[in-house]
Amino acid sequence: MAVIGGIIGSGIFLNPAIVAQRAATGRLTLFTWLLGGAVAVAGAFCFAELGHRRPRAGGGYVYLREAFGGLPAFLYAWALLLIIATGAIAAVAVTFASYAAPLLGLGEPAVPALAVGAIVVLSAVNYVGVAPGATVQNVFTVLKMAALLLIVVAGLGLLGAPDPPLACTPCPETVAPRGVGDTALAVGTALVPVLFAYGGWQQTNYIAEEIIEPRRNLPRALILGVGVVVTVYLLANFAYLRTLGTDGLAASSAPATETLEAYLGAAGRTVIAAGIAVSTFGFLDLVILVSPRVYQAMAKDGLFFPALARLHPRFRTPATAIVLQAAWAVLLLRSGKYGELLDWVVFGDWIFFALNAAAIFVFRARDLRAGIDPAPPGQFRVPGYPWTPAFFILASVYVLAGSVASNPRNAVLGTLLLAAGVPVYRYWSRRRAGPAG
Repeated sequence: MAVIGGIIGSGIFLNPAIVAQRAATGRLTLFTWLLGGAVAVAGAFCFAELGHRRPRAGGGYVYLREAFGGLPAFLYAWALLLIIATGAIAAVAVTFASYAAPLLGLGEPAVPALAVGAIVVLSAVNYVGVAPGATVQNVFTVLKMAALLLIVVAGLGLLGAPDPPLACTPCPETVAPRGVGDTALAVGTALVPVLFAYGGWQQTNYIAEEIIEPRRNLPRALILGVGVVVTVYLLANFAYLRTLGTDGLAASSAPATETLEAYLGAAGRTVIAAGIAVSTFGFLDLVILVSPRVYQAMAKDGLFFPALARLHPRFRTPATAIVLQAAWAVLLLRSGKYGELLDWVVFGDWIFFALNAAAIFVFRARDLRAGIDPAPPGQFRVPGYPWTPAFFILASVYVLAGSVASNPRNAVLGTLLLAAGVPVYRYWSRRRAGPAG
């Protein structure tokens, strides 16, 4: 549930239109989603081995620290706290509120307050324990899967024939790419929104210490969860294409809404609005649940405020880290700049994806030098090593290059924000070392 909930947000309901615009044909659209699924599966394999090797709270922070040292690990946690996790919380809370407000009979002015309320409520739920947060995650993951399965059922024709008109009359025609070069370029540009829609499988590793038998269950959860998401995403896109057509999907501003509306009328629009609200609320809960474990691990290493390392005496949660995260996310939301801030560092997420996959090469090389079998029987290891992690690293580098090329200014600003963490790391490192003797 955590893996599925960490991946499925609003992307599968909205991004397929962008993918169809760039891929231009139905076959290329489905192929791009399949290729993105292969990248996600490769990422799941990499993080499954890492989680099996180091089943500790903090996930990527722990892997980077033990493979490459304290600075890369700190910069990861720094970026997560400053923008990646908190910016995502702010942005997703606004998306949730935008869809939930009309369902609750509230006007647009209520959206900011509703977004803040969602952050506060879910932070409070996760403050009092992992079990309540996990229960919320499980319930909302089931509900978001139900919304997607309804789209699939409709697209397979099990709800009857769709009522025209569909997305547009007439639809502007997409132009199919010609030749290998044009096709590769079309798939490459379409892959970026696909990979963002598939992102999030790594978040479950943050709570490894709180999973029952993590060495066995974390790899299983990652592989099964990503496999379910890939299957559902492919079926959902098949439903969009079957209902709207390639041109209609490319011209759509809300493909999930228009697909269900074609079969269920106005009720379909209401159902999918509720589905998106549920999906984003569940995703919000997952980010709030898992991210504080990274700040806790950083503070436990003496690299941030000590209060963040302490667990609540009764609830056994990183309570101060949860409160800090919520407060900063609300400030980003109220500033109105959270979307821009998130863009600055979104490419940084893929830098750390690549570094985490590279950590597998480091750990295996150490095993060989120490005379330890790097792939002992009964232990989970990445299938197809070294090609699988290499493929994932190349995909991460591609996303990074695409982000830089599409918006160099934001890439520079994101780099500066990461660089600002270097003196902070130096300060806490000196403080941890204490006065010179």
